[in-house]
Amino acid sequence: MGKLGKLFFRRGNENSMYLQTNVLEEIKNRLNPCDDLVTRTFPELEIIILYFDHLVGPHELEQDVLQPFSQIQENEVMDLLERSQYQKAKDTQTIITGLLSGNAAIFYKEKYPYLVNLYIPKTRDITAAQIETSIVGSREAFVESVEMNLSCIRRRIQSEKLKVINLRVGNVTNTKMNLLYIEGITPDHYLSNVKAKINSVKVDGVHDLNMLMEYIDEHPFSLFPQYLTTERPDVAASKLLEGKVLGLIDGSPYAFSAPATFWEHFQSPDDYNQRWVLGTASRFLRYIALLITLTLTAFYVSVTMFHYEMIPHDLLQSLIESRAKVPFPPLYEALLMEFTVELLREAGARLPTKIGQTIGIVGGIVIGTASVQAGFTSNILIVIVAISAMASYVIPHITMSASIRVARFGLIFLAGILGNFGLVAGISLIVIQISRLTSLNSSYVIPVAPFSDWSDTFVRAPIKMIKKKPSQTREK
Repeated sequence: MGKLGKLFFRRGNENSMYLQTNVLEEIKNRLNPCDDLVTRTFPELEIIILYFDHLVGPHELEQDVLQPFSQIQENEVMDLLERSQYQKAKDTQTIITGLLSGNAAIFYKEKYPYLVNLYIPKTRDITAAQIETSIVGSREAFVESVEMNLSCIRRRIQSEKLKVINLRVGNVTNTKMNLLYIEGITPDHYLSNVKAKINSVKVDGVHDLNMLMEYIDEHPFSLFPQYLTTERPDVAASKLLEGKVLGLIDGSPYAFSAPATFWEHFQSPDDYNQRWVLGTASRFLRYIALLITLTLTAFYVSVTMFHYEMIPHDLLQSLIESRAKVPFPPLYEALLMEFTVELLREAGARLPTKIGQTIGIVGGIVIGTASVQAGFTSNILIVIVAISAMASYVIPHITMSASIRVARFGLIFLAGILGNFGLVAGISLIVIQISRLTSLNSSYVIPVAPFSDWSDTFVRAPIKMIKKKPSQTREK
């Protein structure tokens, strides 16, 4: 087997055949117990190698470490370690950080610790987007590896102006994250603002992008998202070109962009991947869906409890007959049905895909039919609640859709107490709340307030007419 056959394989805290230096002893003591720490030795070269097996690539380990050291003599070790891939470590913390980041530590004659990067994370392959689906355009979605996500963006923006800043979050987890921006396009104050917010987060662990955003929100008690999250690399690249700051975090298949606006959450890649007329029509449809899902059920409660005179005479008779057997006031009836729809939605999301779809369809039909026959609700309310639920799915971004659904319950309650006045007051409170929000100290409702170019807000103008960056990131 030659010299490679002389290689001894040891794991964990087994006693080494060599007297360990203080540095090596300190490393093993600080990592004890870590049974996944692998120790390999070359006795004839007086070399000890430490690494975490699940963080390094087997091919890279064989090519950059095992094979080179198995083919040299002792007097050639230092010449090999002078190669560029071997970086000499300066202190114990650097070695430990390197080991936890997928490096192998090479100790020569008990006094020369070197690090070589062999990090190949075990992660899933790139798949199609599951939430932000697109009819036409790219099918790629981010994965849990920040390096792979960064490569998806680099492939779309092949420019030296695309800059990447490495950061760490979490005092214990030490989670890796990247901030991306395009030099000359992204305003400096947005970058410094995001960077300062992230550096101010002092917690033991950050496991997901949404958790980090909650720490850096300017208005943590607001119902509405102040950062735009996306699972699509094409959307992330377009936000960079608009002058936004983009954030990626290891372990999360999402990216966030800032500053964000309320209107961004109603835009979809399909708006730009098809004719501008169709894109504009789709965008109008989403805003109509917003009004429907937010107010339709609340308006039904308001009219049936306080404002019967607003109902057309032909429809009034059908409504009276439909509600004749219902023992509950319209407010309780509406809240009960909306709560049932949310239960079905949550059950469908938690169950496996095929079973979840079946539960949603069968459960909706069976429960709806049984509720009408048992006199718990009216046929008209079943139709209204179903339309409101479908309208909520039209909103492309799930975070905004969830916020709207929660706000809908508040409007139903106000409409059931104060009628149309309560409905108008609730809508006014939502508008005031949205108008007061800021993202990185930028208005959340720009370009409506302050007023500026609307060519890519409520409509999607032809591409040739969209010549300016969003006013939010446009330098004065």
